[in-house]
Amino acid sequence: MTATPAATWEYDGYHPAEERLRESLCTLGNGYFATRGALPECAADDVHYPGTYAAGCYNRLTSTVAGREVENEDMVNLPDWLPLRFRVPGGGWLTPDTAPVLAHRQVVHLDPGLLERTTRYGLGGSRVLSVRQLRLVHMADPHLAALRTEFTVEGDAVDLEVEAALDGGVTNAGVPRYRQLAGRHLTHVHTGEAAPGTVWLRCRTRTSDIRIGLASRVTAGVPVVPGSRDLCATQRLTLELTPGRTAAVDKTVALHTSRDPAISDPLQAAVDRVTAAPGFTELLRTHRTAWAQLWRRARLEVPGEAGAILRLHLFHVLMTLSPHTADLDVGVPARGLHGEAYRGHVFWDELFVLPYLDLHFPEVSRALLHYRHRRLERARAAARAIGRRGALYPWQSGSDGREETQRLHLNPRSGRWLSDHSHLQHHVGSAIAYNVWRYCEASGDAEFLHTKGAEMLLEIARFWADSAVWDDRLGRHRIRGVVGPDEYHDAYPDAAAPGLDDNAYTNVTAAWVLTRTLQVLRALPEPRRRELVERTDLDEGELQQWEDVSRTLHIPFHRGVISQFEGYGDLAELDWDGYRERYGDIRRLDRVLEAEGDTANRYQASKQADVLMLGYLFSPVELRSLFERLGHRLDDDLWRRTVDYYLARTSHGSTLSGLVHGWVLARCRRADAWTYVQEALKGDVADLQGGTTGEGIHLGAMAGTLDLVQRGLTGLETRAGALWLDPVPLPELSSYGFSLRFQGHWGVRLRLEHGRLEIAVPPSGPLPIDVRLPDRTVRVCPGDTCRLALADAAQPGSG
Repeated sequence: MTATPAATWEYDGYHPAEERLRESLCTLGNGYFATRGALPECAADDVHYPGTYAAGCYNRLTSTVAGREVENEDMVNLPDWLPLRFRVPGGGWLTPDTAPVLAHRQVVHLDPGLLERTTRYGLGGSRVLSVRQLRLVHMADPHLAALRTEFTVEGDAVDLEVEAALDGGVTNAGVPRYRQLAGRHLTHVHTGEAAPGTVWLRCRTRTSDIRIGLASRVTAGVPVVPGSRDLCATQRLTLELTPGRTAAVDKTVALHTSRDPAISDPLQAAVDRVTAAPGFTELLRTHRTAWAQLWRRARLEVPGEAGAILRLHLFHVLMTLSPHTADLDVGVPARGLHGEAYRGHVFWDELFVLPYLDLHFPEVSRALLHYRHRRLERARAAARAIGRRGALYPWQSGSDGREETQRLHLNPRSGRWLSDHSHLQHHVGSAIAYNVWRYCEASGDAEFLHTKGAEMLLEIARFWADSAVWDDRLGRHRIRGVVGPDEYHDAYPDAAAPGLDDNAYTNVTAAWVLTRTLQVLRALPEPRRRELVERTDLDEGELQQWEDVSRTLHIPFHRGVISQFEGYGDLAELDWDGYRERYGDIRRLDRVLEAEGDTANRYQASKQADVLMLGYLFSPVELRSLFERLGHRLDDDLWRRTVDYYLARTSHGSTLSGLVHGWVLARCRRADAWTYVQEALKGDVADLQGGTTGEGIHLGAMAGTLDLVQRGLTGLETRAGALWLDPVPLPELSSYGFSLRFQGHWGVRLRLEHGRLEIAVPPSGPLPIDVRLPDRTVRVCPGDTCRLALADAAQPGSG
C-alpha cells in the first residue's frame, strides 16, 4: 500500500491474504449505497468478498445457536451488480487465483471518487491480456453505478468471451464468526430483459419485505445476448481482440429499493433510470463535479503521511454519509457501508462522527439526529420495559430502534458462545444528547433545538433522573447495573447478575445531560415550553429532582484518581508484561483471558478509554465545572494522575481508544500524544486490530481523526454564537488548514502553522464571527482575514 501526494491510495501486486482489507479500503459509495472493492471476475470465497449495501436496508432472521434460538437483524448484502468475467473460448474463466498474473495494481483516485484496476494475465505463449477497469458509484445520482472494462491483447489476436451479470444468489457471509447464523436474506429472485442491452433483477428481503430492483445496461459495440443462470441475469458478448487495439465494455447499473421516496415500483424505477442514464464518459464528468463540490466543503490540508491517511479517512466518511444521506432514514453504521461486521448496526459512533459533520454538512447531522428522534417512542417503550421513565436508547440500533445487541457472542479464540451484556451501555443516550447540543451550537438551528432536540434531551434526562437511586450512607445518588465504554467489564467478579455501579463516565455525562436539559428548557420560548410540558407531563417537582440529581451523582475515587466504577480499585492487577510476552498482541485481552478460563472482570484492565472519554468530550474548563457542580475539585494534578493510571491499564482493544488517548494527551502529556495519534491514523490502513478492517472500516475512528485536527488540536468549540479556540501544537502535526461552515458562513478557513493562526471569513455571510482565544477576542468580518501569533497553549496545567 502507498499513499501519494496526488490524492490516490494504491496497492501493487496480487496478495490473496490482503484481498479482504483492500476490498474494504477500496469501497466506493455515495451515501445511498456502497460497493466493496472486490474484483468483478471473482465470486465470494475464502479470499474475495464482493458486497453491496444500501443505507438502512435491514432484514431479521432467526438462527439456532448453542441450543438457543437467536434473532439477529443484519444490514443486507444486496444482489451483486459487479460480476464481469472473461475467458478465451474453451478455457476457464480468468481470475488472479486461476491464471498467471504478470502484474496487478489497484488505485483509488480520491478526488474523483474512482477505483482503477489494472491486471496483466498470461494466456500462454506470447499472448498477454491486459485488463483495465474504472469503477464509480455515482455521487450526483445516488442510484447509479458504472464499470468500464478495457481489454488489450499483446502477442497474437484472440477472441474473448465476456459475461456480465446481476447476481441475486448472494448471502451475508462476510464475517467468519457469524457463519453459524442464518445469512440468506434475499428471496423471490426473478430476472428478465427490459430492452436490447438491458437486463433486470428483482427480489425482496425475507422478513422486512424490502423490494429491490436492479437494471444493467451493457454496451460494447458488438451484439450483447441476454440470459440467466443460478439466480443471475446475464449478458454475454464476444470480443475480437487484435494487438494494439483496445476494446471497451461499459456496464451501467441502477439500484432502487421500496424504501426510496417518490417511486412506485423499484424495478420499474431502476429500468427507467438505467435507460435514461448517459454513457460512461458523461457519467464520469458529472460524478467528478459532485465529488469536487464535496471536497470544497470539506477542505483539509495536512502534509505528509498523516495528511494522506486523513484524506483517505475523509473519503470514506463522505462516501458513507454524503448529502444524499440527508434524504434517508438512517443512522451512523459503525463499520460504514463497507462490510458486515457489527451487522451494520448503529452504535454510539455518531459521538465521534457528528461533531465533524456539524461543521461541514449540518444537513447530514440533522438527518442522523432525525433517525434518533423517529425512534424516540421505541426508546420510551424500552425504558418502560425496565420500569423507568424517559427514553432508553439501544446500544445497537437498526431498522426500527429496538435493541439489536446480540445476547450471545462467539470468542473465536476459544470457540465458545458467551453471554453478551453490552446492552447495558445506557450511556448511548448521553451520546445522543451530546450530539443534539453540539449540532445546534454549531449550526445555530434553534428550530431543531426547540422541537425535536428538546424532546430527546428531555426524555434522556428523565431516564437518568429516574435511574438514579439515593444512597443514605453516601448521601449521594447512584446509577447501578450499567456497563461503561470499557466493554471488558460487564459484572463484578463472581457476581450472579451483570452490571456495574457508578461508572464515572456514565454518571458525569448523565449529570451533563440533566444540567444542559434544564438550561434548554428554561431558554425555550414560552409557547413552545408550554407545549412540551403539556405533552410530556413535566412538572416543577420533576425539574427540581433533575437539579438535585445533577449535583449529587456519585463519582467514585481510589488512590487519588477517578475510579472507572465503584470497586475498580479493588480488582486485581494484571501481569501485563507476562501476557504480552506470552501472546504478543493483547488488544483483545478479554478473549485471551476467557480462553484461559479467566475473565477480564477480575482485573484492572480496560479495553479502551473509559474515564478518559471525559477529556475527549469536554474541554478542561467544562470538565472542571462539571466536577465542581458534583461537589469535587478536579485540578490538573488529579486529572494527570488519572490519565497516567489508566494509560498503564488499557489494552486499546478498540480503534477508538488511540484516538481518545491522543486527543487527551495532546493537552496534558504532549510528548506521548503522537504515539496514540498514529495508532488512530493507522488503525484501519494497517489493520492493527488483526483482520477486522476486512469486515468493514471503523467509521467512528476515521471521522474522529478528522475531528482531532478540526477540534482536538485547535481546541475549537462552538459556544454562545462564537468560535472558541485554544490550540495545542504537536511537533509532528504543527501545520494544517481546513475550512468549516458555521452558522450561515460557508467556507470559513482556518490555518495553523508554526505558532500562527490565520482565520479567513468569506465575503458572503450575515454577520462578523467572534473568535475567542484564551488571551484575547477578535472579530472577523465577512471578506476579512485575521492573522494572530499564538502563545503555547499546552503548558503544564492546561488540561
